[in-house]
Amino acid sequence: MAPPPLLRLDDIKLTFGGTPLLDGASLSASAGDKIALVGRNSSGKSTLLKIAAGMIESQDGELFRQPSATIRYLPQAPDMEGFATVRAYVEAGLGPADDPHRVTYLLEHLGLTGDEKPDDLSGGEARRAALAKVMAPEPDILLLDEPTNHLDLQVIEWLEDELIRSSSAIIVISHDRRFLERVSRATVWLDRGQTKRLDKGFGHFEEWRDVILEEEEREQHKLGRQIVREEHWLRYGVTARRKRNMRRLGELQTMRQRFRSHRGAEGVATMVASEAAESGKLVLEAKNISKSFGDLVVVKDFSTRIQRGDRIGLVGPNGAGKTTLLKMLTGELAPDTGSVRLGTNLEIATLDQKREAVDPHETLAHYLTDGRGETVVVNGEERHVVSWMKDFLFKPEMARTPVRELSGGERARLILARVLARPANLLVLDEPTNDLDMETLELLQELVAGFAGTVILVSHDRDFLDRTVTSTIAPDGGGRWIEYAGGYADMLAQRGGTRLDDRKAARARAATSDGVPLPKPEVSKAAAKKLSFKQKFALEQLPTRMAAVSASIAGLENNIADPAFYERDPKGFQKTIAALDKERETLATLEEEWLELEMLREELEG
Repeated sequence: MAPPPLLRLDDIKLTFGGTPLLDGASLSASAGDKIALVGRNSSGKSTLLKIAAGMIESQDGELFRQPSATIRYLPQAPDMEGFATVRAYVEAGLGPADDPHRVTYLLEHLGLTGDEKPDDLSGGEARRAALAKVMAPEPDILLLDEPTNHLDLQVIEWLEDELIRSSSAIIVISHDRRFLERVSRATVWLDRGQTKRLDKGFGHFEEWRDVILEEEEREQHKLGRQIVREEHWLRYGVTARRKRNMRRLGELQTMRQRFRSHRGAEGVATMVASEAAESGKLVLEAKNISKSFGDLVVVKDFSTRIQRGDRIGLVGPNGAGKTTLLKMLTGELAPDTGSVRLGTNLEIATLDQKREAVDPHETLAHYLTDGRGETVVVNGEERHVVSWMKDFLFKPEMARTPVRELSGGERARLILARVLARPANLLVLDEPTNDLDMETLELLQELVAGFAGTVILVSHDRDFLDRTVTSTIAPDGGGRWIEYAGGYADMLAQRGGTRLDDRKAARARAATSDGVPLPKPEVSKAAAKKLSFKQKFALEQLPTRMAAVSASIAGLENNIADPAFYERDPKGFQKTIAALDKERETLATLEEEWLELEMLREELEG
């Protein structure tokens, strides 16, 4: 029997004039639920979450919360006014019975000391402080609105594990697909003011959504054909000429009303980049470039060659120097030592991470045209600015709207519309996925993957990187950067771990699943002319061991996916989580050993 809900919203309605934002939306969460709330930008997700938190009231519908249940809400823009330090801000979220030591635990893992002044925080630091505040009391219900925005990959991965282990009922809004896939066990889709629920995690959402939309389209088409048949009967049917059948006439009117009132699926953006003439084969070459700021070495002796058609991804923690390296590679910032040579015939279009180029008082049309008339030129074709706006899901009447009135997602689409209108054969994108809804993100992904020129991008979106880039540049400490073939997952595999922050721990506990240490292979040419007996044996046995550990991981993940497991056996749940972490570390170690042995074998045989 399912546990009673801690939170339930039924038939919620809210309108701000015009088309209803929420038109019968429902949402419920029981203890231990992990729910992904998904939908287009401006579909009302954040509004529904605020109604659940009691921050705003709906115009109609029912809201129920268990009287004894504690609830915490993470806003997109936390308010820290009135707090002297981050620790004071976080501790303000604790209740009388809450553990104050948890504040220290969370701040340490989120990379904060607690002594920081709120006014001095960056966007990412403010988001981490807000996360610590809502997570510290371990509430019964945790409502998270874009928790991964402005966080680097290490913190995102830690947050994933923390939320998976949490006993709180969690409802989360996020555009990070990999994050939702790992954390969620159920998905609620908010579409055209109404909600549909899938009792599976986000990994199953897109296939389920497409089936629903296809079925809806078929039903609407069938309804249209049925109306045509009934209208033909009214005009030409023998019975109709003798006397009108009032029942059938009433049914026809009802069908017409249903057909007219149907709200079709939201429009889809159309993204096309304005491509310049082909660049030279060599786009840029960096030789031993370095950059320091005082005693801080950001880049040290880095070299690379980027050729036409390459798609390069830069990853790493906040503050590692990704944007600095990007600016050096594109000639915007001079290196302290070394040289950067740009290729011929380069036309560069840049999307800046901070979106500094946007004047909030400027209208959309003026921003897209730079104030030059009513048209933009895309791929040599002159287009009216309103037509170009519609490709990015802006309504014609928004042409005179000031930029300051746009939501975060709308502003992101606007900046993309301007960047992609400029002729370019090198796209430089710094955090291009921020604030984009999933449908727009998919289109940007297709555009980047199919762009005829060259792309250099910085992103914390692991799924986006895996689907687009041909190589990944990541920091290796002390200002050193290494380039790996493939996307983010490929980079991790080559590094020999499943997580950036687990790599050292995995190596330190190098062991097989039964605790017997593996022999450490030597990979230098001088080490041996052939594999030793132990190395050959390990190379033969490792695939079997990896398969066994992978099966064990799958079984443990299946166990913790049971929503009732934690309530039934809390200690068993924690033991399973610990066992799962250990098995993942073991698998990472086995994969690293196998990769090194394979490299050694190929080197010797070659």
